[in-house]
Amino acid sequence: MRELACDVAVIGAGTAGLAAYRAATEAGARAVLIERGPGGTTCARVGCMPSKLLIAAAAAAHAARNTDLFGVRVSGVAVDGPAVLTRLRAERDRFVGSVLEGLDDLPAEARVDGSARFIDGRTLAVGDDVRIRFRAAVIATGSSPIVPKPLRGLGDRLLTTDTLFEIADLPDSLAILGAGAVGIEIAQAMARLGVAVTVLDAGATIAGLSEPNLTRQAAGIFGAELDLHLGATLERAEPEGDRVRLDWTDCHGRGQVTRAARVLAAAGRAPNLADLDLAGAGLRLDEDGIPEFDHGTLICGGAPILIAGDADAWRPVLHEARRQGKIAGANAALLADGQPVRAVTPWTSLAMVFTHPQAAAIGAPYTPDADDRVIGAMDFSDQGRARVEGNNQGGIRIWADRDGRLLGGEMLGPAVEHLAHLLTYAVADGLTARDVRARPIYHPTVEESLTTALAGITGTENT
Repeated sequence: MRELACDVAVIGAGTAGLAAYRAATEAGARAVLIERGPGGTTCARVGCMPSKLLIAAAAAAHAARNTDLFGVRVSGVAVDGPAVLTRLRAERDRFVGSVLEGLDDLPAEARVDGSARFIDGRTLAVGDDVRIRFRAAVIATGSSPIVPKPLRGLGDRLLTTDTLFEIADLPDSLAILGAGAVGIEIAQAMARLGVAVTVLDAGATIAGLSEPNLTRQAAGIFGAELDLHLGATLERAEPEGDRVRLDWTDCHGRGQVTRAARVLAAAGRAPNLADLDLAGAGLRLDEDGIPEFDHGTLICGGAPILIAGDADAWRPVLHEARRQGKIAGANAALLADGQPVRAVTPWTSLAMVFTHPQAAAIGAPYTPDADDRVIGAMDFSDQGRARVEGNNQGGIRIWADRDGRLLGGEMLGPAVEHLAHLLTYAVADGLTARDVRARPIYHPTVEESLTTALAGITGTENT
């Protein structure tokens, strides 16, 4: 048995784990990084980067087929599925390689390969051969795709985001369970690449939107490109010849059947915590098996253990995971040294979906019938720059308190990834609608749409 001792043990070498390790060592702590493989962050390997590569290919195909609006005639557009996926994997592997280079640069004594589990609140076992005594530990084990029970047993006909990008060619048809960020991104991309796509979701929302008008618009926009069913309940799924048969109930309670070559489970991701023996560490767990933790310090109750990134299921996106990792690593070093930890105010919430049109949710969530809010709205259908580009779909909803202080909003439209950042900064800085409207906006730009929406809050003309 190999015995090790360290100040900080970090479990997981993804975005949060790497950030935690670096923060701990920069604070002067002796840190050990434990990784069971395959290595590379979720974002680089199976998340945001490969999905954006698929979306980029789909956008190129869609643009080539839809030039008539501008008087440009294009014919003979063909999608080479293997070529699309070959480029995707090559670029994906480049992103993963840059992450793994960072791991290779770590001292050999700072890395331990294998699956970790807690023996007690101060000791980890890694496999059967290594035991690590720590002063503080950071759980950064990431997450894995959720596979709903009806889809289990489909073998290689079932895809998740962990396996989707490894297929050799595009299927002729694909059923997707889930219309959230990942599901609708992949659905639209596949449809634009020539795949017959059906999307089923038990909820009434789409692309992370909750404001009713924007949700209706999103359903109409995406539903025009693929077979979309909200309020649908999957009853069973089974192989049928070379297809998969899905039996489901629609929003009106009627039984339906869909057949597809492959099925993608896009119903979210669950923290990788099952193998850690958290009870052995003395941690208090919630009803989902996630350790109870303080959102400012990321310290779990009951032991000198912190949690960060997808493992805590709090705000599972890369920029949040990196920040949480830095906080957890720095606080773990302080705990190990017997020093007071630091609480950090969470960032303003920001979530994006990279469909076309794009979608985003910022700050405080939409609250129906809230009488303490003022809502400003705009529609992209007649927005100047959007019409020039032929991207005039969707709209913006921004909410503020009665004094005009901006609280949050939702967006569906062109350039939303940029517009959402502007609103996020305004909310984070505590600005009012008048504050933002007093700042320069160039003409003609999509950013002018913010001025239009904010005019509904200030009650002034859009000038």
